[in-house]
Amino acid sequence: MTKNPAVKMSLLMGTTMSFVLSLIGNLSSGMFTVPGFLKSFCISFLISLIIGFIIPIKKISDALCEKTGARPGTLKARIIAAAVSAIGYTPFMTFFMVCLAHSSATAHGAKIPFWPMLLRSECISIAANFVLSFLITPVYSRLVFGDRKPSKEDR
Repeated sequence: MTKNPAVKMSLLMGTTMSFVLSLIGNLSSGMFTVPGFLKSFCISFLISLIIGFIIPIKKISDALCEKTGARPGTLKARIIAAAVSAIGYTPFMTFFMVCLAHSSATAHGAKIPFWPMLLRSECISIAANFVLSFLITPVYSRLVFGDRKPSKEDR
């Protein structure tokens, strides 16, 4: 695996978020299939990697924490980091996944309105991403960084 901690975090978070959000999306559609889930997971994972390398989630989180006076490791800092992750990743991933699901469903004759489907999915996904980020970021951070605190070079 790569030596860059930011890349490690991006891979771990991307894999976990893609897995969970693909599972939630497929289960909430009422049409869960293993091939559909795997396709959704792979596309979602690629999108999460692209987003993770373009949007500096950690830098944004740290800047917001600094502006609000939230010290690293505190509940306030974890809430801010989870919110930044949810807002940074979820809208893009969910939009692409809903477009894919909607086009697939309508190609098979379903009459599903796009906007209600998108809005419902965005709300569910943002909430799920926030909770998941809040819970797993500290675990992955300890896994990637060990006992040392992440430095500015790790971003």
